[in-house]
Amino acid sequence: MLKRFAVLLTGLLFCSHIFAAVGFRQLTLNGSGSRSIEVAVWYPTQQTDVGESIGENAAFEGSTVLRNAAPVPGAHPLLLLSHGHGGSWRNLAWLAEEMVSQGYIVAAPNHPGTTSQNADPKQARQLWLRPDDLKLAMRELIVDPAIAGEVDSTRIAAAGHSLGGWTVMELAGAKFDARKFNVDCAKHVGLSSCRVAAKLGINSDASRAPLAADRSEKRIRAVILLDSGLARGFTRESLAKIALPVLILAAGDDSPELPAELESGYLVSTLPPRWVTFARIDGATHFSFMQLCKPQGEKLIEESAPGEGVVCQDGGTFSRKELHRRLAVNISGFLNAALHFQPQPGEKPLAPFRSGEETRG
Repeated sequence: MLKRFAVLLTGLLFCSHIFAAVGFRQLTLNGSGSRSIEVAVWYPTQQTDVGESIGENAAFEGSTVLRNAAPVPGAHPLLLLSHGHGGSWRNLAWLAEEMVSQGYIVAAPNHPGTTSQNADPKQARQLWLRPDDLKLAMRELIVDPAIAGEVDSTRIAAAGHSLGGWTVMELAGAKFDARKFNVDCAKHVGLSSCRVAAKLGINSDASRAPLAADRSEKRIRAVILLDSGLARGFTRESLAKIALPVLILAAGDDSPELPAELESGYLVSTLPPRWVTFARIDGATHFSFMQLCKPQGEKLIEESAPGEGVVCQDGGTFSRKELHRRLAVNISGFLNAALHFQPQPGEKPLAPFRSGEETRG
């Protein structure tokens, strides 16, 4: 079945079109217990007011949106986004805006405890609540179309980067075995995912049961993993039962600390082949999936946090902006096919993705 999706990646894009502007709202939702969830929402709008810049700081580029603009009428597919460990909704804002141009509503929560906005250790050790953050945002948007427009509840997907990839696989039905992960980490002590296991509570006896629980969401019809992490903790039995389209995009220029072979590769080899589309992206590092850095961004980050400037580094000859364009084409083509969605008439089709593409299925 996914062979058909791979073939359609290019064909459907010539029918894809661009909406005039991007609407934007920010919400604060009440999650489990005292968990307060900040959510960014992007959506199509026909307003033509003067926009405002969001997500910009000294190191990273921002973008222009129309805050609290009126949504366009009609039902739209919904894409949920999950950031990586220590990240925020800003990391995947570029993808949100690309998908809004295709006619999607997009929502991205800041996951408490594992976001740059909230590094509370107790909340970080409640890793199992990350999928619930996405469910909460989804439910809020479905019941209240005044926020971003009407959600087509038959067309909902989720995408995540790094730890966000783990999060969306939970929604797809994957189940995590903390014992399995810890045994594997004893063999791979140098991997970055193993080094954060204690921060995420994975090595705690109290975490094993909630981490093993079923966090799946039946309304999720497709998932996208962007250089996913923690994949080796998913049980083979649960992965074998996944029955929805999965797009796995891995960094072509990975590092020994973030090896695509042990993360994305494990999923590709274990998930049912009929549901998997896989690509290693030439020139992409683990951090190429994040927002654009300013020319002086790496230097500024290094000055304030030595060693962290790597988040601005890409591999190969492609700029991050070019990598984002190629990723957006791959992702939108996959989603449009998996959700059987035809974007509305507009202005400009995206060019087809070519470089570094490899599919399985």
